[in-house]
Amino acid sequence: MKAAKAKAGRRRAGRPPLALLGPAQITRAALKLVSRDGYKALTMSKLAKSLNVAPSALYNHVRSKQELLRLVEDSLMARVDVSAFLDQPWDQAVSKWAHSYRDVFSSHLPLIPVIALLPVTNAPQTLLMYEAVTEGFLRAGWRSARIIDAIVALESFIFGSAYDVNAPSDIFAPGELGATAPAFSSAVAHRSNAGQLNDADAAFSLGLAALIAGLATTLV
Repeated sequence: MKAAKAKAGRRRAGRPPLALLGPAQITRAALKLVSRDGYKALTMSKLAKSLNVAPSALYNHVRSKQELLRLVEDSLMARVDVSAFLDQPWDQAVSKWAHSYRDVFSSHLPLIPVIALLPVTNAPQTLLMYEAVTEGFLRAGWRSARIIDAIVALESFIFGSAYDVNAPSDIFAPGELGATAPAFSSAVAHRSNAGQLNDADAAFSLGLAALIAGLATTLV
């Protein structure tokens, strides 16, 4: 009797039953696949293989690659911290949101060109993120007509800065051609950042502060 119960309690080898699949598991597998092999590797067949299921089983949960991308987008946007918009001054809230946003996407570079162009239609977590940001702008006195343009301006800077986090430390080294660009080479050699920040963080902090200050003037 005990042997029979033990045997019944063990899952059979092979593909897992369909019930084990769900949006969270599929999203994690998709992010892992992209991180390891790049966005071009994210196909429904390869994703199904990584989950050890038949493609038909995967299609029972996500009907298309577009729907899969919405799951991925929602997963990443849910990680962006928007809590500061609840109780902090607008400029500080934008700064904390932007830093969190950059940190999330600097760990998922292959997805930036995709997510940046992906409509937010029917993506609940993504819409909640934007709702929190928009409410924060409204509380700070922004007119609705200007908010989306401001968010796009900030996102453009954030996505570019996410790439810079992953740039090699010698990206601006002129090499043997330093003499052909003496002013630039000197600026590179004398680059220094206060507060023990690395180059990427220092550049981001400088640019973000300037962008926030510039946006703030539009409220005057």
